[in-house]
Amino acid sequence: MVDVLAIAAHRDDVEQTCGGTLMVQQAMGWTTGILDLTRGESGTRGTAAEREAEANEAAQILKVSHREALDLPDGSVQNTLENRLKVAAVLRRLRPRVVILPYWLGRHPDHYTSATLGYEACFAAGLSKLDLPGAPHRPYKILYASLYADVRPTFVVDITAYAEPRLESLLAYRSQYAGQAQGGGLFVPEEEIRERTLASARHYGMLAGVRYAEPFVQKEVALVGDLMMLPVASI
Repeated sequence: MVDVLAIAAHRDDVEQTCGGTLMVQQAMGWTTGILDLTRGESGTRGTAAEREAEANEAAQILKVSHREALDLPDGSVQNTLENRLKVAAVLRRLRPRVVILPYWLGRHPDHYTSATLGYEACFAAGLSKLDLPGAPHRPYKILYASLYADVRPTFVVDITAYAEPRLESLLAYRSQYAGQAQGGGLFVPEEEIRERTLASARHYGMLAGVRYAEPFVQKEVALVGDLMMLPVASI
């Protein structure tokens, strides 16, 4: 079982959007995990086998306790009952309290479909009469990693202490980010990955007065008990 589960469409999505946050949570004593919905068989670069090996290496860098991949077709993730049951079965088995999903808008259909699929699977996993193994379980909190969305985040997580290993986990995907001609017009050049990755984290860190951060959105209103303990100065 894990406390925090990040669900994403592709191997390397989590590393880009919330890998630092998973390391923060792990350092605080929480168990973390990753569920990749596809295996990368349709990607422009690399094979499914190569990306599996790279994902396992990245998982060690991120220090997650568990990582697995489903068999949803890469490039054609669909929010179907069959797929919701597949994800719900994992949720019942791992029983996370917090689930991190991709933001619900974006360029890649797999990403925004995974957001809706993940949310509805979280709901389905809590249905007592659902024909799935395990006891019903519904995560307490669902968050959306919004790094690549043009939205103001609800909050950011300070990942300053983990900016370098977060970048290292992304670069573990050598089939995707090592310099090569194939897919050159689609992928960030290797020499620019470090600059772009740290620049985006620096932007969100500046919003909260820290060096590097990752942004998130939650749909529900936050509840505050003590105004004197609110973080981040207004002026």
